[in-house]
Amino acid sequence: MLHSCASSGHERDPGLANSSLEAVGLTKRYGSFTALSNLNLKIEGSKCVGFLGPNGAGKTTTLKIFTDMIRATEGKAMINGVTVHENKRTALAHVGDLIESPEIYPSFTPKEALSMVAEIRGVPGSERAKRIEEAINEVKMDEWKNKKVGKFSKGMKQRINIASALLSEPDIIILDEPTSGLDPRGMAEVRDIVKALKRKNRLVFMSSHLLPEVSDVCDEVAMIDHGKLLVYDTLENVTTKFSGDGGSIVEAGFSRSIDDGQSIKSISSLPGVVSVDKVDSRNLRIKFTGGSAVQEQLLSNIATMKLGMLSFRASASALEDTYLNLIKDTL
Repeated sequence: MLHSCASSGHERDPGLANSSLEAVGLTKRYGSFTALSNLNLKIEGSKCVGFLGPNGAGKTTTLKIFTDMIRATEGKAMINGVTVHENKRTALAHVGDLIESPEIYPSFTPKEALSMVAEIRGVPGSERAKRIEEAINEVKMDEWKNKKVGKFSKGMKQRINIASALLSEPDIIILDEPTSGLDPRGMAEVRDIVKALKRKNRLVFMSSHLLPEVSDVCDEVAMIDHGKLLVYDTLENVTTKFSGDGGSIVEAGFSRSIDDGQSIKSISSLPGVVSVDKVDSRNLRIKFTGGSAVQEQLLSNIATMKLGMLSFRASASALEDTYLNLIKDTL
């Protein structure tokens, strides 16, 4: 159903609260073509890290090396300090992955499909039913668990694929463009699932070339192009440092329409605010300077205005500016 070498019966080790993935001098060549060039990257902790770059940048190659689907030409990939190609079983014992989007047999139900995967991975028979139920619940497919997969949408099938990555009770989850090929509804469903995954003390490493997706889901971003790492930092730091003018952009969503007069004028007058633009009647794009301290105060000030603010997050357009500024230098 999907590639994974995660050990089936491990117990969670309290010492793995700070799970880690590390690439050290990782290089992969195919003849004269270099897919990865001396990649050095270490991510750790409980969070979601977006692995961002254009098609062909080296994202999938990196993830396949981390899961031992292919071997590096030079360097090494380590999971929780263990080199994957030297000790695959130990390194991948706490990992669940979805590197590609395989097809599930259409005549299977989710329970049947996951039962097959659990058996292949060696999940103890006494634990299979519990693990399957937990995984199905986590991807919010409980009411469809006994329905034939052949009648599911692509988004629903992908949620079952993600559930299969959860059967080993992983502390680290590696996802390769999990929303690829889905319609807008399916993309939204899978993004919500990914957001929920990181809430259980997990490290989620997710490749994507969709900037709004990374802005919406991830806490940090590692940007790669032509097999080389361009930057790795928090979304806020990356967009502030590389957006071009040192400013930051956030988007604020509201439960009701924002008037063009006093409300926008009031927000515009707040400390650090450079500009306020309407995305639509219920969403504003706010540019400011001053970093996280100013952003924190800005959020507090807008909340006290009682305008019905529902959301406040880094703007996808800010990440797009950063992306274009960085990528163009490597073309």
